[in-house]
Amino acid sequence: MSSTDIRATAKAVLSATFLTPHRVREMGLTRHRLAAQVAVGALWRVRKGRYVTPDTHPSLVEAARYGGRLDCVSLLAALGVFVRERPGSHFQFTPGTTRLPVRPPEVIAHWRFVEAGDDALTADLLGALVQACRCQSPRDAIATLDSAWHHGLIDEADVAEILRRLPRRFRPRRALLDARSESGAETLMRLILVELGCRVDVQVELPGVGRVDLIVDGWLIVECDSRAFHEGWTAQVRDRRRDLAAAALGYATIRPLAEDVYYRCEEIVSTMKEILSWGPGRLQDSTDPVPLGRAR
Repeated sequence: MSSTDIRATAKAVLSATFLTPHRVREMGLTRHRLAAQVAVGALWRVRKGRYVTPDTHPSLVEAARYGGRLDCVSLLAALGVFVRERPGSHFQFTPGTTRLPVRPPEVIAHWRFVEAGDDALTADLLGALVQACRCQSPRDAIATLDSAWHHGLIDEADVAEILRRLPRRFRPRRALLDARSESGAETLMRLILVELGCRVDVQVELPGVGRVDLIVDGWLIVECDSRAFHEGWTAQVRDRRRDLAAAALGYATIRPLAEDVYYRCEEIVSTMKEILSWGPGRLQDSTDPVPLGRAR
């Protein structure tokens, strides 16, 4: 999704609320008419005195049925913010709440107070991001914050507030955040390269090439490819022409797969160490992009 689409989705999801008995009365629905609306599926009863419309996001409905609000990585994924696939559903529950339905093992409960109304179907965004930083690895948490910032859901002041709410040990991560990162894979690849001691420039515009994801140590272009933007022959033609244009400027190009960055990190680190040890001279002898994982 584009940033515009993600912001629109976030506005709709974060503003979703129950229809309470008071709201139902304001709509002019008597008890009999309310029952009729539920019977024909025009409204769904999720709990006693709590109703939603059929177009409500399924994850919100699930959270509501258990007496909670969508939270943490589950909420962020529903908004289109990057989170790596995580099992289970993360719901927020208000401390002291009683008579809740029995939750299945795959529901992860976060018992905390939130800055959301009693009829809200989601936790507040900043609270969800704080919780997601606690629930994810440091690298994944940085990628999530980068994503939310890049898409315009938070700004620099929000980042400062999120870090203020977290334990002090999280604060050094501020230096690793970069709102220019356009994907989770790009952030995670950048963090790998930084840990290897590289100088990494993000989203660089090159004449005749266009914008590239990362330039490492001034000579190596790293493009983090995913199926969404690089599938099909047309995309391959475009990418190969860009790589040739970059080679003409003196750059070598590699294209690690996003799924390998996510799930084969050790192999990516090992291969990057080998490629970087060559230096610019050896790779620039070829105008072809180096296939990551087979660089020998």
